[in-house]
Amino acid sequence: MAFELPSLGYAYDALEPNIDARTMEIHHSKHHQGYTNNLNNAIAGTDLDGKSIEDILTNLDMSNGAVRNNGGGYYNHSLFWTVMNPEDRGYLSGELKDAIEAAYGSKDEFIAAFSKAAATRFGSGWAWLCVHKGGKVEICSTPNQDNPLMPGVSCGGTPILGLDVWEHAYYLNYQNRRPDYINAFFNVVNWNEVERRYAEAK
Repeated sequence: MAFELPSLGYAYDALEPNIDARTMEIHHSKHHQGYTNNLNNAIAGTDLDGKSIEDILTNLDMSNGAVRNNGGGYYNHSLFWTVMNPEDRGYLSGELKDAIEAAYGSKDEFIAAFSKAAATRFGSGWAWLCVHKGGKVEICSTPNQDNPLMPGVSCGGTPILGLDVWEHAYYLNYQNRRPDYINAFFNVVNWNEVERRYAEAK
């Protein structure tokens, strides 16, 4: 069964002024749609057809560039839209807060470390917060559309928060000011969704 472009769950302009409507529209309807179409083409008629995206990426042949790039692009963006929310965002609390404080000292120190991972990723890529079995969390970054589900990539574990630092994610509004975009992202993080993912993954 072919993968479908997931809906955002909110309007393209809902994250303004942090992320502008035009960027969201292009990012979702063009870039993510492109990854979706190309992934479906890459797996059609293969033994990957019908498998979940998590199963495909976890057992990926990393030399398969079409599935690596487009499967990563499909999964990464599908997570990205859900970990942002214009209204019902909640706040960092509970077991996730405890895990982040155990690993990084405080929410502010975590945000600083995550922001550094995003800002220092050379070229295109992603910054991640991952959870390992047992509940320990770790920040890492990956190039291009790679993610921590893939074999031998970065910190491993299950990604529960991801930030797209490809230029297409921010350039219309922020130009080369990636740190400003990173700061704005934390104004719209959907902590309720990140906590849900943490509880499910740990």
